[in-house]
Amino acid sequence: MVKYLFLFFVSIAPLGLWAQSSITGAVYDFDNKSFPMQDVLVRNLDNKKSIKTKAAGQFSLPAKVGDLIEFSHPGFHTDTLYLIDLKPKIIYLPVIANELKGVEIKGAKVNPDVLVDGTGKPVKRIMTDGLEGKKNTDKAGGLIVNLGYGKMKREREKIRFLEERDAYETEIRNNFNEKTITELVKLDGQELKDFIVMFRPNVALVMSERPFNYKYYIAKAYNTWKKLPADQRKLPPMPKL
Repeated sequence: MVKYLFLFFVSIAPLGLWAQSSITGAVYDFDNKSFPMQDVLVRNLDNKKSIKTKAAGQFSLPAKVGDLIEFSHPGFHTDTLYLIDLKPKIIYLPVIANELKGVEIKGAKVNPDVLVDGTGKPVKRIMTDGLEGKKNTDKAGGLIVNLGYGKMKREREKIRFLEERDAYETEIRNNFNEKTITELVKLDGQELKDFIVMFRPNVALVMSERPFNYKYYIAKAYNTWKKLPADQRKLPPMPKL
């Protein structure tokens, strides 16, 4: 009897091993692509399993298709991979660079809102009215000059805001579109169009997370979309006017 039980467990062991799935690969420095990275934390955000890469940058982690795998290391950008298959992966992590722009001082900055004389004191009047005992700095009439600087400043700020917003809108269009989405998830046709409209990131969100990880955002949005009932995965029809 013991012999038969032993043969039974031996025969089903390969089936148990075959049912297990995992993702393997290696992590390298983005700038020096031949340099393997050790101790990179690799986490499966779905089953909560984690492991650190070995000396040659290699890793092996339990996972299945559709899982989110996160790669993080101090001093490097965190990257997230959405598994569309379980083929071995090569990951490149870029360094977080804190660059300070050089400043060249060409002259003193003067606030156009305040007119000053040679001593740096505010000038209240720029033209004498002929009154004895009155200095040029006294409030005794004279010519009032309105340079319109406040209005010009507001206009420049408005233009700068619109240009900055347009730059973010262009970035979103280039990174959240049919091509970039279908490279990560299986969507097409009307479902793809509805997904883009429903989950398109807004400028405020992209500005709050710099640099914005579009691949991670698409993967999270797709997981949210899959959990929605079928009738909520499409946009409601436009009302008739």
